[in-house]
Amino acid sequence: MALVKSTQKTFSKVLLAYSGGLDTSATVPWLKENYDCEVIAFVADVGQGEEELAGIEEKAIASGASKCIIADLRESFVKDYVYPTLRTGAIYEGTYLLGTSIARPVIAKAMVEAAVAESAEAICHGCTGKGNDQVRFESAVAALAPQLDIIAPWRIWEMQSREDLLNYLAERSIPTTASATKIYSRDANAWHISTEGGELENPWNEPSQQAWAWTVSPEEAPNAAETLSIEIDQGNIVSVNDQKGSPYELLVQLNEMAARHGVGRVDIVENRLVGMKSRGCYETPGGTLMMAAMRAIEELVLDKTSRDWRQKVGLEMAQVVYDGRWFTPLREALVASADALAKDLTGTAIIKLYKGQATVTQKASPNSLYSEDFATFGEDEVYDQSHAEGFIRLYSLPSRIRAMKKGGQ
Repeated sequence: MALVKSTQKTFSKVLLAYSGGLDTSATVPWLKENYDCEVIAFVADVGQGEEELAGIEEKAIASGASKCIIADLRESFVKDYVYPTLRTGAIYEGTYLLGTSIARPVIAKAMVEAAVAESAEAICHGCTGKGNDQVRFESAVAALAPQLDIIAPWRIWEMQSREDLLNYLAERSIPTTASATKIYSRDANAWHISTEGGELENPWNEPSQQAWAWTVSPEEAPNAAETLSIEIDQGNIVSVNDQKGSPYELLVQLNEMAARHGVGRVDIVENRLVGMKSRGCYETPGGTLMMAAMRAIEELVLDKTSRDWRQKVGLEMAQVVYDGRWFTPLREALVASADALAKDLTGTAIIKLYKGQATVTQKASPNSLYSEDFATFGEDEVYDQSHAEGFIRLYSLPSRIRAMKKGGQ
């Protein structure tokens, strides 16, 4: 099938963001036919699992790629992208922990580096014209390597359905394990897995069990609660149950623990950057525990105005990450602000897991501002309650003056 547009640039080498799925399998021969170029497949391992990566290099070569680059980005993803976002407390529209959004900049950066190293003139992605990811990828490329061209097949080719893609591959005798029917669209990484499509396209439909990929149903979770400890050092998760590990290793461990208790499920209708709403079931089991632990230590350490500011930073950061503005001065400023507050975020949180809930039951920090001597409801010798009268009188002075003014009218 030809391009919709009658004019096009020519490239000798194109780097393709390759997943091994139906779309990108068809993209490899399509690029070669329409651009007469060499295609290099690029695969980002962000913790999506061995099953998705099994045999992917062979698939890419069988589709016509000259080579397949598999980049292990798991540790960098968690350490350099998840943790900074976690410290800001970014949550999109109240519930979404930005699982897909956070992974896009680490993938885009690695793609750009590979494209430059391979002397490719363009980067190709398989994002649709309806989604957020096209904006995220292309904005990142524009910020990191504006000299690279972008090819987005879904915006220009004539194929419109899975049947079209399957027929296209069949005509060229390119093998694929995909079928004409695909119930769900899923995206996974170490932080989360998203599920869209199928019955979820109708918000009135309750998600079936098939809509959840990682977590057990809370109703089927163990009847006995499980507790765990998370240790934080300057805003970084450093151990789980007193066992240290790398950021990625600790996340994997927490994912397993939370998933078996049905923790981390979110069913939302969100506002996409491109204007439409979409419904998805997102699972972020380990991330839910990390966020709870971080906020628990924050309660002890940050004073009122500092915590208010961190919350504002989190709201802005959520928009920045969701909208694909990672490689911007604003994102750097937001992370720098959160990091400044996180210098004192050191401590331990005990979390109880039970039937889909993760509840912080104990928390302690060497930098805690909480003082039992001051907060006690019992008798104390450190706080003269009569001092509150003067404070309240000054605090309420604007209201008092306003009332006096009205009384004089």
